[in-house]
Amino acid sequence: MSRAKRERQGRRAENLAAWFLRLKGWHILARRVKNSRGEIDLIARRRRTVAFVEVKWRNRAKNLDQAIDAYRLRRVAAAAEAEAHRYARTGDDMRIDVLLLAPGRFPRHIVNAYQP
Repeated sequence: MSRAKRERQGRRAENLAAWFLRLKGWHILARRVKNSRGEIDLIARRRRTVAFVEVKWRNRAKNLDQAIDAYRLRRVAAAAEAEAHRYARTGDDMRIDVLLLAPGRFPRHIVNAYQP
């Protein structure tokens, strides 16, 4: 698959993930935040919780279990740590979530996926 097609699929998955989170009461603060430590696909807030969300799309649902690993979660956590001051307020809870998407499947939302 070409890089451009993967890019389009990634953006589509992020749009679906943002829609899913909004339906669950989240407000999307930012998308595709990049810094020297990594990239955060979505940053969302619901009341006093800020979630830094990694979105993964696979063409087959059976491949979702291998879509995220400890290395990727550490990179998202490092990027989130560098950006937290921009999005979190004093007293807010922060967490790393993962949204796994595949055709014909309801999104799987892994809450607080990163435990250092």
